[in-house]
Amino acid sequence: MSKLIENKKIRNVAIIAHVDHGKTTLVDGMFKQSGLFRAGQEVDERIMDSMDLERERGITIAAKNCSVIWNGVKINIIDTPGHADFGGEVERAISMADGAILLVDASEGPLPQTRFVLKKALGAGLKIIVVINKIDRKDARPDEVLDEIYDLLIDLDANEDQLEFPLLYAIGREGIAQKTLEEKGENLHLLLDTILKEIPPPCYDPEEPFQMLVSDLGYSDYLGRLAIGKIFNGKIVHHDGLICIDSESKHVQLKVSKLQTYVGLKFVEINNAEPGDIVVLSGIDDVKIGDTICNKDFPKALKRIAVDEPTVSMKFTINTSPFSGREGKYVQSSKIRERLYKETLRNVAVQMSDTDDRESFVVKGRGEFQLAILIETMRREGFELCVGRPEVIIKYRNGEKLEPVEHLFIDCDENFLGIVSEKLSSKKGRMTNLVNNGRGRIRVEFSIPSRSLIGYRDEFLTDTKGTGIMNSYFSGYETYRGDFPVRFTGSIVSDRQGASVAYALFNLEPRGQLLVVPGDPVYEGMVVGEHNKEGDINVNPCKEKKLSNMRAAGKDDNILLSPVRPLTLERAINFIRDDEMVEVTPLSIRIRKTVLCAHQRHSMRSAKLKAKM
Repeated sequence: MSKLIENKKIRNVAIIAHVDHGKTTLVDGMFKQSGLFRAGQEVDERIMDSMDLERERGITIAAKNCSVIWNGVKINIIDTPGHADFGGEVERAISMADGAILLVDASEGPLPQTRFVLKKALGAGLKIIVVINKIDRKDARPDEVLDEIYDLLIDLDANEDQLEFPLLYAIGREGIAQKTLEEKGENLHLLLDTILKEIPPPCYDPEEPFQMLVSDLGYSDYLGRLAIGKIFNGKIVHHDGLICIDSESKHVQLKVSKLQTYVGLKFVEINNAEPGDIVVLSGIDDVKIGDTICNKDFPKALKRIAVDEPTVSMKFTINTSPFSGREGKYVQSSKIRERLYKETLRNVAVQMSDTDDRESFVVKGRGEFQLAILIETMRREGFELCVGRPEVIIKYRNGEKLEPVEHLFIDCDENFLGIVSEKLSSKKGRMTNLVNNGRGRIRVEFSIPSRSLIGYRDEFLTDTKGTGIMNSYFSGYETYRGDFPVRFTGSIVSDRQGASVAYALFNLEPRGQLLVVPGDPVYEGMVVGEHNKEGDINVNPCKEKKLSNMRAAGKDDNILLSPVRPLTLERAINFIRDDEMVEVTPLSIRIRKTVLCAHQRHSMRSAKLKAKM
């Protein structure tokens, strides 16, 4: 084997950070200070958050690429999601990187999602630069956070080289980085210099032919499918004869219409590219993430991207409610299937399979949050559909039933420890660690089944009066821990179609918490509230007050209804039981029974009771 050569003109670095630790703001500063924008040019904040959902929620959902030029060296920056549910994005991002920046909040320290991504980076042997951000916070504790980072790296089996990491302190919002807490930084030049010095340049074998691993896919209305990835060996020239080697080792001939690379956030057309660079090939139709693109005269496949298996599945089906087709642009099962298949091509962590029913599909992913983001994205694209309750994927090994288990981290006021631990214990959770730093807040760790956390987040925020922080990551499959009640309340179900009336809703308020307001359209089988008791009740939310010639409408008191919390997609998915679905349209989110007819539901319930006797 020939000696590997370094391409010193390029650095590929991933940025790892928990949600809201300042990653996107720091990248903004790197863009501005590297001379990417001309003086006085107006630039949006958080320019890496290109999706509407990312801007609204303040999180990174999709891994994205960009680049800056510093001292003549091109630095390719690969953004990684801060949420474990988007783990498929993490594996793709890390396959293109040679090093990583670990960004940690100076007050919160390394949190669970940081752990998840960092474990993947260490496993890939990436060189780590640690940046402790937000040192200007009043509650900053950088020295303690540094100790926590060492503990985390040791816990993740980091080698000696990875433990000898370069350390910087930063205030991302002001665009400054410094070596020590005492000195006052002026800009981010120190961070950019550290990347050039510490992150190893990409290496390649000069005797190997052209090889590129497809790590991401895109789409252009003008150019068609885009294949994005890092060149591992060899050079590529525009109009080279290329082939794609797929998962079954089949060779598919490619005709590349355009060769591009990243300059800032934009694609720029180039005639050739060198080993180590991240390029975009246009006009390739039949290519998937993990495929190798190489020279047709010297076909040689690279190792495919390995992705953790999905742990949660959801049923997607067409909208069968009386209101179907009123608000959505795409309502047919063929359109929904086509969109879901397109998602599996772009996201390696999502899988889709058909069911016996031609109008239903099973979609598998890392967590209900990832699937909720997919549903919200489809909704904004004009799709109308119904989805069922998320279910964990159960496995069987040697006759033993296994289920996915999460490592759960709770940060809350010590006054709420009792109710939180009681609820989690009833959901088969086991406390593994408790830390009380004497400041009034505690950190608790639990080992808990993944199914226990479906729908628990809203309950947790209520129990902790909105002050608790809850994070988790998938720790593996363990023996099934037994059944427990999912929901102690029933549903208030409409028994007819019409518009809800204030008089009827006022009389229903003592029965439970309502989900509709006066004037909302309802139909038979639609859930209009949460019942105080365990069973379901059928009600008439359209009932109007009977007026006679003895009493006038104006004589009565004004009806004042309690405010109704807007129904969000996540809240609806967390609320539903096995016999319920969420109806999702571009304008509305409704909860409904799978079987709409009250008489049919009654017959099915009676048959179930007879079968048990």
